Amino acid sequence: MVEVVRVQSGVRIERRLLKVLKGLAEYLDFSLGDLLEGIVLHAFDQKLPFDDATVATIEKLKAVYGMDLTAIDSHRLSERAEKGLRSDEHHSM
Repeated sequence: MVEVVRVQSGVRIERRLLKVLKGLAEYLDFSLGDLLEGIVLHAFDQKLPFDDATVATIEKLKAVYGMDLTAIDSHRLSERAEKGLRSDEHHSM
């Protein structure tokens, strides 16, 4: 085991993407933080984080939550205010 120091972070993330990530973390019996750490560490090493079976599960979760974003969209996202909230009143999930 490698001992690390973890910190709390207030990260904003697209709503449907977060739902898919939470669903996947639950399916894999990981915390959301552990899942994100694994994904990022794999990406930093230019390695795929998931096997074919997990990718199939991700596709099912994406369908359930209506998540149609792809890597191509990652640099083209713009944020819109939630209905009934001013832009300075956003709340995290």
